[in-house]
Amino acid sequence: MPFAGGIEATENGLLLLSAVAAILFGFMVHRPASWRRTIAKTAGVFLLGLLAYSAGGPLLLALALMASAAGDAALAAEEERWFLPGLIAFLIAHLLYVVLFVTGSAGAGILIAEPLRCVWAGAIVVAAALLLMRLLPALPDAMRIPVIVYTLAIVAMGVVSVTVPGYAIAIGATLFIVSDAILAIRKYLMAETSPHEIWAGYAVWVFYYTAQLVITLGVLLA
Repeated sequence: MPFAGGIEATENGLLLLSAVAAILFGFMVHRPASWRRTIAKTAGVFLLGLLAYSAGGPLLLALALMASAAGDAALAAEEERWFLPGLIAFLIAHLLYVVLFVTGSAGAGILIAEPLRCVWAGAIVVAAALLLMRLLPALPDAMRIPVIVYTLAIVAMGVVSVTVPGYAIAIGATLFIVSDAILAIRKYLMAETSPHEIWAGYAVWVFYYTAQLVITLGVLLA
């Protein structure tokens, strides 16, 4: 187990419960909205937030995870009226992550010292720009500004993560971006009858939860 005290330790127990909830929701991804489905979806990251707090991690990490859990609860409703509140919750999470990663950043100098990081950061910016250009014509007018603001926030989160020593945080942030990209493509560019619809739904959840898990453990075990 990653934390001291064995399986009976609070932190290890919360980690296991979070993983169980995430796996449970994995079996419910394509089921109709229900309170059971909402609880399963929300519990995975909510428990990671409790883990971050219990382990004495940075408050910003716990708050970012809790904001993400609120976003999960909103999106679990599968209703259009809850999509924007969910987007706002995740926007807050990304901004909290930006501040958190800045506190552990080695600065822009690390991008020069390690060219791979510079390429990594550049790839995030270019990929996000290309996707945004593809998305904008397909977005409802009311969603264009929120999506642009959200994209800027998640790109900032991704770029700053690459300046944090080690690779866990950057990997987690990149997986988060990939998850959101698939979600956006699925929602606005993919037909409901597309043969890719099923795997895309699973991919969003797998990349998203793995991202939150990697970020959480990357910060707590650094």
